[in-house]
Amino acid sequence: MKKIITVFLLVFALFQSGSLKAQDLLKGTDLSTVKVDYLSDAEIAKIKSQLQSNNTTIEQVEPMALAKGMSATEFAKLKVRLGSQFATGTTGVSNGDVYDEKKGEQNRKQEKIVNKKVKDTLNSLVFGSELFDNPDLNFEPNLKLATPVNYVLGPGDELQISVYGVQEYNASVPVTTEGKVSIQYVGQIPVSGMTIEAATQKIKSAIARVYSTVASGQSQVGISLSRIRTIKVTIIGSKQPGNYSISSLATVYNALFLGGGPGKNGSYRNIELLRNNKVYRKIDIYNFLVNGNQSDNVGLKDNDVIRIPAYSQRVTLEGEVKRPGIFEMKSGETFKDLLAFASGFNEFAYTASVNVLQKTSKDLKVKDIKFSEFGSYKPLAGDVFRVSKILNRFENRIRIEGAVFRPNIYSFYEGMRISDLIQQADGLKEDAYTKRATIVRTKADLTTEAAHVNLEKVLSGDAEANISLQKEDIITVYSVLDFKEDYKITIDGEIKIPGEYEFHENLTLKDLLLQAGGLTGSASKRIEVARMIKSDEINATNSSKVQLFNLEYTEVNNEEVRNFVLEPFDVVNVRRMAVYEKPEMVTVSGAVNYTGKYVLASKKEKIYDVIQRAGGLSSIANVDGVKIKRPIQAKQIEAIENVNLNLGKKDSIQNKLAKKLKEDLKYATIPVDWRKIVKDPTDKTNVTLFPGDEIEVSVYNESVKVTGSVLLTSEIPYNKGKGFNYYLESVGGTDAKGWKNKAYIIYPNGKAAVSSSFFFIRSYPKVLPGSQIVVPEKPETRKMSTGEWVSIGSVITSLALLIVTSFK
Repeated sequence: MKKIITVFLLVFALFQSGSLKAQDLLKGTDLSTVKVDYLSDAEIAKIKSQLQSNNTTIEQVEPMALAKGMSATEFAKLKVRLGSQFATGTTGVSNGDVYDEKKGEQNRKQEKIVNKKVKDTLNSLVFGSELFDNPDLNFEPNLKLATPVNYVLGPGDELQISVYGVQEYNASVPVTTEGKVSIQYVGQIPVSGMTIEAATQKIKSAIARVYSTVASGQSQVGISLSRIRTIKVTIIGSKQPGNYSISSLATVYNALFLGGGPGKNGSYRNIELLRNNKVYRKIDIYNFLVNGNQSDNVGLKDNDVIRIPAYSQRVTLEGEVKRPGIFEMKSGETFKDLLAFASGFNEFAYTASVNVLQKTSKDLKVKDIKFSEFGSYKPLAGDVFRVSKILNRFENRIRIEGAVFRPNIYSFYEGMRISDLIQQADGLKEDAYTKRATIVRTKADLTTEAAHVNLEKVLSGDAEANISLQKEDIITVYSVLDFKEDYKITIDGEIKIPGEYEFHENLTLKDLLLQAGGLTGSASKRIEVARMIKSDEINATNSSKVQLFNLEYTEVNNEEVRNFVLEPFDVVNVRRMAVYEKPEMVTVSGAVNYTGKYVLASKKEKIYDVIQRAGGLSSIANVDGVKIKRPIQAKQIEAIENVNLNLGKKDSIQNKLAKKLKEDLKYATIPVDWRKIVKDPTDKTNVTLFPGDEIEVSVYNESVKVTGSVLLTSEIPYNKGKGFNYYLESVGGTDAKGWKNKAYIIYPNGKAAVSSSFFFIRSYPKVLPGSQIVVPEKPETRKMSTGEWVSIGSVITSLALLIVTSFK
């Protein structure tokens, strides 16, 4: 009920006029005149403090503020200003608790302590050193936890004192160097050396004597620790010894972490905490490392000294343990304790005994510690314990493999016989060879010997055959299938799935045909079976290598094939029908009456016959433009690749030729002289067609195309009677790279002709309508250098002198 009354009073306080003082806000009832922009930072801080004291948020009082006449705009401004106060901490508690708006929590302040970790490579094997070398570990106290009730106050601490209710007071009060806190209107109160709990009661009593509402219960007092003082501690014998300023909440482990832990020869088990020049506590870090016990991690006080003495004895544990390393031992501890520090043996350790290398006053000596002595042997300074691996051998292993149902490794026991092991392996398989099994036995000198047993007698109860076994015996039971030769049969020809097949006894030819998917549609009724000849004697008169069987297979009568029994390595060939060829076609395109694809009626059908079937040449056809385009076959490219031109390994002419046939030239052109064929169909130009040929009849073209290394690539109208030069001149002649002497012409039917010369008289081929004149480029030539001309001149001079000399 009291909390509800306080909230209502807070609402009145929040919404008074901006010109009112903070302590007058409680009396306001009309909030329509409130201007948030006119409120000072102190008044905003007062409102925030009241909200905190009553555990109330600004959102909770929004409905009541709007009901009292405050506009939504002004309330939004108030929320913004209160939010900025929460974020910046510019209120009267700026020296105390700081509110973290992102996390929604208060953070206690503490001076930042920075410590740079130094990796101890020399002491890295010492058990416990990793605790202080790891920069990710941190023993800093958590400042967000509640203040311990036994925390002792001292100079440098700071208290947050709040009075809330009817009367209010809020301030951050430091503990002075004299150990006192100064509270306005109350005076100075000594708190140094008191616990936070005792100091809280003393301060509340002092405030109650001044604030009457505190004594009556109308106001409450809240006291918290807002700033932690730092204390000075000294660390001796650490990796980084010296004086450290640390939090008054810090513990021994925190200080040891800052100092980097024990030094090179420092003890991890006899660390002394000195307070007032006396040993206050001895710290054993192994209690924490091994058991997680933090009873030694006591809190520190100002001017404490942490002394790390030199170790008294260390031992080394190597080999098959879970945590090998260097360990510090206390007086009275045994090897069993050392083993616990190392987390025990690993799974490969030999645990019957441990070897230890000891140091005497003169030399070294070796001692073996039996398992029974682990709890009594007390390690000596410098001992090196070595835990070895177990042997890679078995004390009771026996193996059976081969034709049994469960071949495996089994445990051996004294008196075990071959029948016992077979029974453990669930007996012999059906294919087991029972006449003989082999036992490979390891002798005492680790050499092996073989023994044999008749399993048939063993299973029949023969006690003499049922021999005793020894450990490490390997029993092999053979299978009759191991002695069987792997026979194959081959079938080829007009069969759907040709290839090799497994041979089985009594396999007939009919069975093999079915297994191979049956015959194809092109298969004839003739089937040939080749069988190898087997004989122990050589017959010089018979040179035959195989025996041939010719069989006939028909759907009506196939008894011969059905009853023909095959033998190993037989080769079956199903012959193809003498006449079985699918219709093959050629294509006719261009200036014919009926273009399209035509089936070759015979193997010797010629171009004249097919064009006649296509309706003959049309009225626009070029009689000189009939040609055949024949696809280049793969075997032609293969033939070129297989020819050795002796051009050398690095010469690319042959490779370029093959590549051109594969990629650039898809077909070869066969020129046709249609005029001769029409006059005489038996003329040699009436060529026989091949499947895939394309007959192309070009349309009559009254122009001549000139291309290549000419000034202007163009088509010139055909002028009857004009020659080669006329058309070259019509396009401006050749360019600088043009090679006129090597110019050639391509006729409409694909035939080509080149220019020729006779007694310095050059003649050019005849030009026909639809032809194409091509002028190639001149090949690039390299001019000889001056030095090369000089060399040639020298050679000629030498030859001339030689000739003159020879005629003298």
